[in-house]
Amino acid sequence: MPVIGEKEKIYMKDKIKYTDEPMENVEVVEDFLPPPDELAFREETVKVTLELSRSSVEYFKKEAALHDTPYQRMIRRLLDEYTAHHSHG
Repeated sequence: MPVIGEKEKIYMKDKIKYTDEPMENVEVVEDFLPPPDELAFREETVKVTLELSRSSVEYFKKEAALHDTPYQRMIRRLLDEYTAHHSHG
């Protein structure tokens, strides 16, 4: 039975051979990725105290664990989606 990563080790031993040949049919693509400061965007939030049913909280905690995310974030996103869907302006 091969050891995990054994195949990758073999490829890593191969040397890359660079040549000084001209490249043909090159297309320069405009940078379409957002800058880092846009990726770090955080929406303004407001802290509230809210009582929820135990079953709802347990559900969100279970689902959040499956998706490796905080359950409060899932609840916030759910409310944001609901609000966006039902906003009239």
